[in-house]
Amino acid sequence: MHSYLLFYRCTRCSKEFGTDKLHYLCDDCSRDYTPGMPLKGVLEAVFDYEAIAKAWKEKPDPLLFSAVDPKFYPPIPVGGTAFFSPTLLQTRCPQLRNVRIKNDGLNPSGSYKDRASQLVVADAVQKGIAEIVCASTGNAASSLACIAASVGKQAVIFAPKSAPPAKLIQIQVHRATLNKVDGTYDDAFKAALDYTATHECMCRNTGYHPLTVDGKKGAGLEIYLQNGFTVPEWIVIPVGDGVIFAGIYKAFVDLQRAGITDRLPRLLAVQAESSDAITKYWESGVYADAFKPSTIADSISVKTPALAHWAVMALIDTDGKAVRVSDTEIQQAQLELARYAGVFAEPSSAATLAGLKKAIEMGWIPASAGTTNKEAGTTDKESGTTDKEAGTTNAGSIVLLITGHGLKDPSAVKL
Repeated sequence: MHSYLLFYRCTRCSKEFGTDKLHYLCDDCSRDYTPGMPLKGVLEAVFDYEAIAKAWKEKPDPLLFSAVDPKFYPPIPVGGTAFFSPTLLQTRCPQLRNVRIKNDGLNPSGSYKDRASQLVVADAVQKGIAEIVCASTGNAASSLACIAASVGKQAVIFAPKSAPPAKLIQIQVHRATLNKVDGTYDDAFKAALDYTATHECMCRNTGYHPLTVDGKKGAGLEIYLQNGFTVPEWIVIPVGDGVIFAGIYKAFVDLQRAGITDRLPRLLAVQAESSDAITKYWESGVYADAFKPSTIADSISVKTPALAHWAVMALIDTDGKAVRVSDTEIQQAQLELARYAGVFAEPSSAATLAGLKKAIEMGWIPASAGTTNKEAGTTDKESGTTDKEAGTTNAGSIVLLITGHGLKDPSAVKL
C-alpha cells in the first residue's frame, strides 16, 4: 500500500506545499508568529480522495488515509485500540446507556500521542533524519521516546520539571535526551523550537509538524469502523492544545471528502477550569490565553493552545460544544471509570466523563439520546458501506475518548 497524500495546504490561506521536503507552518501566514501565541498557518494533509474512495470499496482500511507510506512505519504496533460499551457504568448511570469508550491508553506508551509519534517517526525514517525533537508535559515526550527507540532514532525532549515523575522516567528509560525546563509546557514548546533552529533534526512539536494532526486522526477513522461504519452522534474529547480535537475532526472531514460518509459527528471539547482558552475563544469569538493553568490534569494544562484556531473552527463546523470541569469532578470521574468500566484513565482522560455528565445536565446532550444496538438492529458492514447505506445503527452513540493510562500519573488518584 502506498500513500495517497497529494500535498499540504495552509488552513488559513490555502497555499499548497509539496510532500518531498520537510514543512512545518505556512511561510506566509506564520511570518509574524512567535512562541507564546497560537500557531498561525498550520498545514493540513490533502489526499487523492477519489482514489481512496475506490480503494475503500474494495477494502475499508484507515491506512488509506495515511500521509506516509506504511512501509516506513516503525515496527512497534500503534492503534487498533479497544472500543466497547461499559455495561456496568451504563447500568449505574442510565443516562449513559449509549456511551462507548475508545481506550487509547492501551497504545504502546500508554498514550494517544503514539499515533502522532508513529507518523512523525515514519516521516523521519522516510527522509533519513536521525534526531527528533519534542516539547511535552510528558505524554508526547514519552511517546516519541518509545516509538523512536523502536527504529534507533534519537529523541530530544524538553519537558517541564513539574511533569509527573512516572512520565519523566518513561522518557529516560527509552534512552531519550531529557532537558528539564523551568516553567510550563509553553516554555518547553519555545525551548524545542529554539533547539530546532540550530540543529539538524525534525521537530515533533504538537501542531507545528502537520503530521501530528494527521496521526491523531487515526482514532477517528477507527471509531467510524468500530461503530459499525457509522458516524457517532457525539465524540467527547479532552482538550489542551487542541491537536487531538483537530485530529478527530479531520478524520471525519477526510471520510466526508472521500464520499464515505455524508455527515460529521458533533464534538464536545472538555477542558479543565483553569485551562480553558479554547472554551473562552468559542464562547466569545475572541482569543485570549488561559489566565493561570493549574490542574491535576497535566496533559490538558495549557496556557496557549497551539491549535486554538483550528479547534474552534472544528467546534463551529460540527455544531459542537465546549465545557469546563473542575479537578474534583475529574477525580470523581476517574474513580467511576476505574470502578465501573475497568478503565484506569489519567486525569485528563477522565475529564471526558465529567464533561459528558455536565453536558447532559446542561441539556446540550439528551440523556440516553439516540438508539441502542439492540433497538436499532444490525449495521451492514460490507466493504464500502456508507452511513447513508448502513442506516441509523449506532448513529445515536456517544464516544468517550480516553487518551492516557492512569499509571502515567498514579499520584493524582484520590481514593
